[in-house]
Amino acid sequence: MAAAEGFDYNAINDGANYLLDRTKHRPTIGIICGSGLGSLVDHLTERESFSYEDIPNFPVSTVHGHDGRVVFGLLNGVPVMCMKGRVHRYEGYPMWKTTVPIRVMRLVGVSDVIISTATGGLNRGYKIGDVMIIKDHINMPGFSGDSPLIGKNDERFGPRFPGMSNAYDKQLRQEAKNVVKEMGIEESVHEGVYVMLGGPSYETVAELRLLRLLGADAVGMSTVAEVVVARHCGMRVFAFSLITNKCIMDWDTDDEPLHTEVIAVAEQRKHHLQELVARMAARMVQK
Repeated sequence: MAAAEGFDYNAINDGANYLLDRTKHRPTIGIICGSGLGSLVDHLTERESFSYEDIPNFPVSTVHGHDGRVVFGLLNGVPVMCMKGRVHRYEGYPMWKTTVPIRVMRLVGVSDVIISTATGGLNRGYKIGDVMIIKDHINMPGFSGDSPLIGKNDERFGPRFPGMSNAYDKQLRQEAKNVVKEMGIEESVHEGVYVMLGGPSYETVAELRLLRLLGADAVGMSTVAEVVVARHCGMRVFAFSLITNKCIMDWDTDDEPLHTEVIAVAEQRKHHLQELVARMAARMVQK
């Protein structure tokens, strides 16, 4: 049986060089703009934008709300590299391909990443519009061997067997707690465990009940593979999720989760999310 296809250093380097040749910025902070954070790039100064379609060997977003642009600029004076939109496994890409943007970030010079995502709330104490600082994850696709690290390893990125016990940097999580207190939003911010499923269908009631028993506080269809690759590349990670809907855990309800509701909640909370990211970027660049 042939070895599994995986990432190619030279192909990813081509994408990084394409960007480095066209931007004056040399950021050390990377930002994955999930639902509710896309408009963050509108607040960057000295902005330089590139379509995913124009970057060599780069995956292209196909989901509504994910524009598909790499945007460089200054966020309150801090140089950043933003991914406006992400790609998902359910769009038909192999898992390693969904994480190409992270590897490109690393070759551009990024050492710290901020990752945001929209999630369903499993924890009964979470409300729609709350924010969860991610302290750990459950990698369901990884249980079945669907890992972004499948294939031949390239030591120029990282080791064959990277550890994940501190995937979400403890120091950065503490900084985030300090920031939300300064912002006065600590009552709507939690710290919890994120679980990734493959999607694109939403979960059944039985599946959601199982995930809650496993200790998950929120569920989504992205983020984990990006975190695994970021840690493989030696990058520090701060990640948070916006609770855009309450998971339906009762068989007797007729409610259904809707993607339009996810977008609407993200829009309502975008200003707080943008301020959180801006403050965190300023602190991360000093560390």
